[in-house]
Amino acid sequence: MKKLIFAGLAATLCMAGVAQADVATGTYTVEGTNLDGSSYSGTATITLSSDTTCHIHWSTGSESDGICMLYGNAFAAGYVFKTGGVGLVVYEVMDDGSLEGVWTIDGQSGAGTEILIPQ
Repeated sequence: MKKLIFAGLAATLCMAGVAQADVATGTYTVEGTNLDGSSYSGTATITLSSDTTCHIHWSTGSESDGICMLYGNAFAAGYVFKTGGVGLVVYEVMDDGSLEGVWTIDGQSGAGTEILIPQ
C-alpha cells in the first residue's frame, strides 16, 4: 500500500498540467481523518513566503507548521508538529478552491485524509 501511495504521488506530480492552479492565501476550514480513522477539524492558514513557496499552519487540536509549494494542480507540504514528528501532505487543488489531500507521518503506518475549505 505504501508503494501505491508514493507511486500515485509521483505520477500526479509528473502529469501535472502546464497551467498553474490558484491557491488563495488566508484561512481555511480543516476537515480530516486521522491515521486510525477518527475525525478531526480546525483551521489552517496559508501565507506566501516567496513567489514559489508558502508557509502553512494547522490548528487542529495540535499545532503544526510547514513549508508548502504548488505545482500544477498538486499542492504539497512538509510539516513538523510542535510536539515533534515530521509529516507530508499532498493535496489536489479543486475547481472551487478547496484542497483535497492525503497525509502521513514519518515512522507511522497508514494515511489520513484532509480537506481544506477556503473561509
